[in-house]
Amino acid sequence: MSAIAGIVHTDGQQALWEDSWRLYASLGHVPADTTGVWKGNEAFLSCHAQWITPESVSEQLPLYDEMSGLTITADAILDNREQLADQLSISRAELAGLSDSEMILRAYQRWDEHMAEKLLGDFAFAIWDERKRRLFAARDITGMRSFYFRHDGERFAFCTLMNPLLQLEGVHKELNEIWLSEFLAIPDMHDSADIHSTVYRGVSQLPPAHTLSFRDGRLEQKQYHRWDEVEPLKLKSDGEYVEAFREVFGQAVGSRLRTHRQVAAALSGGLDSGAVVGFASGTLRRQGKTLNAYSYVPVSDFTDYTSKTLLADERPFIQSTVNHVGNITENYLDFEGRSPLSEVDTWLDIMEMPYKYFENSFWIRGFYEKASQQDAGILLTGARGNFTVSWGPALDYYASLLKSGRWFRWLREMQQYSERTGMKFSRIAKITGRKAYPELFKSMSKGAAQAASVQLIHPEFASRTGVLERLKSIIVLQGGAQADALKVRAEKFNNLAIANKNGAVATKCSLRYRAWERDPTSDARVIRFCLSVPIEQYVNQGTDRALIRRATSPELPDKVRLNQRVRGVQPADWLHRMIPNWGDFTAELRALCSDSRVAGILNTERIKSALANFPNPRPELASHPDLRLMMHSLIVYRFIRKF
Repeated sequence: MSAIAGIVHTDGQQALWEDSWRLYASLGHVPADTTGVWKGNEAFLSCHAQWITPESVSEQLPLYDEMSGLTITADAILDNREQLADQLSISRAELAGLSDSEMILRAYQRWDEHMAEKLLGDFAFAIWDERKRRLFAARDITGMRSFYFRHDGERFAFCTLMNPLLQLEGVHKELNEIWLSEFLAIPDMHDSADIHSTVYRGVSQLPPAHTLSFRDGRLEQKQYHRWDEVEPLKLKSDGEYVEAFREVFGQAVGSRLRTHRQVAAALSGGLDSGAVVGFASGTLRRQGKTLNAYSYVPVSDFTDYTSKTLLADERPFIQSTVNHVGNITENYLDFEGRSPLSEVDTWLDIMEMPYKYFENSFWIRGFYEKASQQDAGILLTGARGNFTVSWGPALDYYASLLKSGRWFRWLREMQQYSERTGMKFSRIAKITGRKAYPELFKSMSKGAAQAASVQLIHPEFASRTGVLERLKSIIVLQGGAQADALKVRAEKFNNLAIANKNGAVATKCSLRYRAWERDPTSDARVIRFCLSVPIEQYVNQGTDRALIRRATSPELPDKVRLNQRVRGVQPADWLHRMIPNWGDFTAELRALCSDSRVAGILNTERIKSALANFPNPRPELASHPDLRLMMHSLIVYRFIRKF
């Protein structure tokens, strides 16, 4: 794991030298096991390296190969080393001591600009090809490592972080209003629909699954992978699907345990993280290691207000998984004294931009801190499992049965689902009917969906930037009860803006705390497999998420594996944590409403209305959209104040 940076500069040695050291020095705050620089006649590369894998210990980065004239700097962990070794005629003996960056360099020598599609793992890297006078860079398929750059005529500079690119000669920090307008208008968790832009004018990002080539002042970007065409997997029996799932998921988990340090995991009471720790624990036991699991729990004075189908404190299910799996040291963490409000400045510093996931901010960062304290090089998660390994939208599937005239199966499946979940049959029928024939039911109109989603942005700012027209399809897709599950799933995989957000969090938290987030549910092999499996394997006999429930019978207790009646909600106590500081919070929002720096950007009239509605909120109102609007307003306000 590394913070990498570099410059290609054709305006002379002095300009290259001055910018190079500005870039290198601005990464001085990144904790590193070692640092390195390389400088040629036109290019400079650097690396602040953190040793995660056994092969990375004492690795030399940047790495210069005199014979080929190639120099690489890389932020990478490869997951298909043996496959690459076979393709590149590397013996197993040589592979044992070969770093991932050396393998990437050899892949470039073999396949040139087509090499990125051969790599699996989390990576961002840049190679200076001295003979071609070309800089070549690539980012992994799911975007788990970030890569920012700016192109100023004959100067091209890149970095893992954004702020170093703002320190270069002649650069002024300016807000990108187009990006900000999209951030304020998009109702979902991702930041911007433009997969290339960032919050800073002049600073771009290389999107996931893209390569970049810079030569003779010209910049070219290419997408090397999409999820559009995945060949359907047709097996003979349910058992064969289970066997295939276990093989591909086990491979994904196993390849993510490669570290000379400790291994930690985020563990909830659900299927995704439970499956990850279940598969990881046995492998680690054979390695003589114990898995450190981190589980978020509410503070002790919180009273659970959630419905009987929700669970704020998942300890009974978590403990069941821990006891069943074994070889786990469990850490229940409530982070008393922390709240979304106490985290804002730290998160803005880490992320270099506004963010939306404030409810989870204190425990996400807390897990990284704990991993750092316990010398964990890897922090396993199952963050993207809802659309891969544990996908299974029962109600949408039942709607498709109804619409296609398969009424007998529709009735039988709904009866079984009602028995398993405790949901009334009449309610299931009503929901599936609305999904199958939305035109026959009253539903939120497109205009209403847009209005509900853009309350945070000032109408004048929205009009000036044209953001509502530009994002029309996105706003409609994300909002509304009739969103088609298959379409939403396809959007999740092909929408690189979502991957940008996920990768920024993973990269920047990993760098800050020297623990690399690794998510087997986001493995490209797992995604491809899950997209190839027919929906009947995911919803069957009244069971949603059916494939993972069948496939994890050795790893998960039935209490967790077969649970369809309650689900965890994290964290239900975010508002409860903020109430002691509510006066300070609202005072800052009132100051916001009269501050010229956000006038015409944030919808201050809407914020004032929300303030009036919630002078003394109750914890059970945590999901109210007005409260989310208030918190998002404060985050954006504090960010803008930095300019």
